[in-house]
Amino acid sequence: MVDKQAGTSDEVAGESAETAAGHMAAKSREPGRGGSSGEAPGDKAQAQETVIEVSDLTNRFGRQVVHHKLNLDVYRGEILGVIGGSGSGKSVLLRSIVGLQTPASGRVRVLGQDVSSLPPERRSTLERRFGVLFQGGALFSSLTVIENVALPLIENARLHRPEAENLAQVKLALAGLPADAGQKYPAALSGGMVKRAALARALALDPDILFLDEPTAGLDPIGAAEFDQLILTLRDALGFTVFLVTHDLDTLYTICDRVAVLSDKHVLAADRLDAVEAIEDPWVQAYFNGPRGRAAKKANRQLTTETH
Repeated sequence: MVDKQAGTSDEVAGESAETAAGHMAAKSREPGRGGSSGEAPGDKAQAQETVIEVSDLTNRFGRQVVHHKLNLDVYRGEILGVIGGSGSGKSVLLRSIVGLQTPASGRVRVLGQDVSSLPPERRSTLERRFGVLFQGGALFSSLTVIENVALPLIENARLHRPEAENLAQVKLALAGLPADAGQKYPAALSGGMVKRAALARALALDPDILFLDEPTAGLDPIGAAEFDQLILTLRDALGFTVFLVTHDLDTLYTICDRVAVLSDKHVLAADRLDAVEAIEDPWVQAYFNGPRGRAAKKANRQLTTETH
């Protein structure tokens, strides 16, 4: 379930290894490659199930209009990267989809259900199918890591604490954390470990959709690359959909199936990366063809060559 207070720095975010592997196999899918060189789910939009449908969405804060009649579809199993300039409303869009922001008008349907019109009990049930990783992790500083991860299992799945903490340990392992990390408090973790702990909590309820808000922000290049690969590996194994707000060009080139560009209060494009790069828009061209964009593109080409 999405925590309605999430977003500040002090908020909330076994089974055997064989059982965990069984869950992964049961939910596995034919993996689609991320990045511009692979086959994206968006190529077969007619055959894809739409799991997020945003229609005519308008968001405003006072007189400031952030989105105006914005439309966007997200397909099952894809990793969609959402980019845009400062103030384009990337995080506001994410919060609108997960129910933390009430739009001025428009409709958001997630997994076939209208988020805003659901009665509280059904909305709560739907939200349990989301996993959300907020900027900064949003872990409870007063709880240990394993207590943070176990919390949604106790509150939403109604598990007893011992069982919840056993499952939480499995989620920590999936997120690439060592066993002893669970007994530490968030303040004792590195930035990269905080991200992984928050990811483990987002995975606690086996979500259908994983929402990531700037997941590599604050990580060094090695840590960011490792986190990107972790997301790609988990998506391929577990089959969830990823809605990824990012400014990280390496992330776009490495793992994203499609990229949505927010500009001038709406979605300028949502397509494969190579198609988005070609858009004749000043911000898009500066973003992808500036020094940082050229470096990310070159690195991706080298990686693609090395893996073939």
